[in-house]
Amino acid sequence: MFQLTKLATLLGTGFILFGARAAETDTPQLLAQNKNATASQSFETLKKIEIQGNYLNAIGTSDAASQGSVTAQLIASRPVLRAGEILEFVPGLIVTQHSGDGKANQYFLRGFNLDHGTDFATFIDGMPVNMPSHAHGIGYSDINFMIPEVVSRIDYKKGPYYAGEGDFSSAGSARINFANTLPKGIASLTVGEGEYGRVVVVNSTVLPTGNLLYGLEAVHNNGPWDVPEHFHKLNGLLRYSFGSSDHPTTITAMAYQAKWNATDQIPQRAVDQGLIDRFGTISPTDGGDTARYSLSFATQYVQEDGVFELKAYAIQSRLNLFGDFTYFLNDPVNGDQVEQAERRRVFGFDTSQSWMGKLSGMETINKFGIQVRQDRISQLGLYDTLDRVRLNTVQEGPVRQTSAGLYFENTLQWQPWLRSIAGIRHDLMKVDVESNVPGNSGHKDASITSPKLSLILGPWKKTELFANYGESFHSNDARGVTSTVSPRSLTPIDPASLLVKTRGFEFGARTEIIPGLQSSVALWQLKLDSELVFSGDAAETEPNRPSKRTGIEWNNHYIVRPWLLVDFDLALSQAHFTEDDPVGNYVPGAVNKVASLGVTLTEFGPWFGQFQVRYFGPRPLIEDNSQRSKSTSLAYARIGYKINQDWKVSLDIFNLFNRKASDIDYYYTSRLPGESLSGVDDLHFHPVEPRTFRMTLSTQF
Repeated sequence: MFQLTKLATLLGTGFILFGARAAETDTPQLLAQNKNATASQSFETLKKIEIQGNYLNAIGTSDAASQGSVTAQLIASRPVLRAGEILEFVPGLIVTQHSGDGKANQYFLRGFNLDHGTDFATFIDGMPVNMPSHAHGIGYSDINFMIPEVVSRIDYKKGPYYAGEGDFSSAGSARINFANTLPKGIASLTVGEGEYGRVVVVNSTVLPTGNLLYGLEAVHNNGPWDVPEHFHKLNGLLRYSFGSSDHPTTITAMAYQAKWNATDQIPQRAVDQGLIDRFGTISPTDGGDTARYSLSFATQYVQEDGVFELKAYAIQSRLNLFGDFTYFLNDPVNGDQVEQAERRRVFGFDTSQSWMGKLSGMETINKFGIQVRQDRISQLGLYDTLDRVRLNTVQEGPVRQTSAGLYFENTLQWQPWLRSIAGIRHDLMKVDVESNVPGNSGHKDASITSPKLSLILGPWKKTELFANYGESFHSNDARGVTSTVSPRSLTPIDPASLLVKTRGFEFGARTEIIPGLQSSVALWQLKLDSELVFSGDAAETEPNRPSKRTGIEWNNHYIVRPWLLVDFDLALSQAHFTEDDPVGNYVPGAVNKVASLGVTLTEFGPWFGQFQVRYFGPRPLIEDNSQRSKSTSLAYARIGYKINQDWKVSLDIFNLFNRKASDIDYYYTSRLPGESLSGVDDLHFHPVEPRTFRMTLSTQF
């Protein structure tokens, strides 16, 4: 039984490709293996597995049709313009940018404009990335500190159906996992237009007591902007792994720093009047600098009848972000540039225990978990600035936010064709705010309980059916929870709720009935009790109404030939407020169409390549839908040549057809010099970068 459990856990935790571990045990595979495997199976069998597809989404591996995993093979094969675009490997997720490359990306998924991460939880090597009560925006998710070459797997989930997922995960979550070792070291040099340069070196070495993985990445980019971006990024990683296959342990240290100038969104009228071109700016001193340092620990212990897991982490980060979106609307003399600044330390752990057994003759797995996190923000401030020099303090003060989540989950195999997963989660949160604005200091606490239930039927003829229901939540910014006075106008305001309930369901199917094709479809709905958000640009809560989103997703992964892979994904959704208002019931920024097509040539003699096109449709920009964005279609391409066994060269082309489209569109009031003091309502957009070429020379050693 020990060998069986060990093999099942290795399968579940993803010792595939570089011997890498995923973030959590895969319950469906544990049940399936416990039922069907024989004692002669061992780790040697697993090492012979050859991954030909881009996704690990086979029958029996998921609890929902929209759940899956992305392999390192796909991550390495597809070009990305920015590091954050690695999350576009999650089907239906769009990643854009409306500012400099050092800022967290803008995300869209399931009818959400997720801003910089609200309602989509991201984890890297077991550490949470989303930042609550952040200087710029709630749930801020910056993954620039990740080196893509050491990523072994991305596990993604959508919807609030999983007991192990808490704050920010209502629309979905992604867990990015690192390798422990590499078959060979990798060194690469990339150069491109806009004075782009990237150098990366990653390797692993065997030590007497374990393995050491190390990586270093340096990036510089000016981009196509009239004001050069001067983006500088430096990443470093050390990862020590040791222990046996049934008791693996890792210790990981990471460091990241970046500085940049930002060309934020610009008003359409300024371009139409010839004041600036598409790549110009109204505020040439926008930009920022940031840093992140972390130390994490992860261990797993495979027992005769279960698995114990523990992850712990400590993170220190800082951010100074300068932006000006309304120009001279609020201050006709000095302009409206603001600085958002914070200094933060995060401490937390995530531990769970799973037990395998039988209940009335039926195979079952019970799992209990605890997640605790504390954010100690010593400085959280908003300042009026002129050319990055502070003129006035709008609001500042320390914030401490503590959360704890407890969950229990039971998986029961009722019949060979019927499995259920029932879970319940309880979260508690406490915030303490000290503000320089009288009336805005205080402390609040809240708790929320979230039930979950999933039914998995099949497989029949290589087809599974899924039914999922769950409740979850997202937290609001601590400052909005304790504030009773507007920091700018000093007028009374109502404090926000600390925790907001979300509810969702999904019906789906996955099939492999056609040889070589994995296809899944999911029909889903998600309701939010409030769309209320805290605006870091104004240090005020922006009230909004409850909402409902409904949609359908269709994902396809097809191995046409061993050397030719095709991925096609389509997502359609509708979003609207559920309380009528004369201003309209459309949710601004809610994308309703997303499609992507990828064709990967893994090996054709010495040649390899990839073509990727993604589309996201027009969106309402205000509640009455009278102002809408245009759609955006972008194509990326790669063509590469293997010089010999260790050396290869590749050319990446971004925006292949040189489309003049927008990464993001907004509609709001701003004021340029000489305009009416009340400002002008206008479209504001951030253009996609023009056709861009980048050449990479890489070697294995």
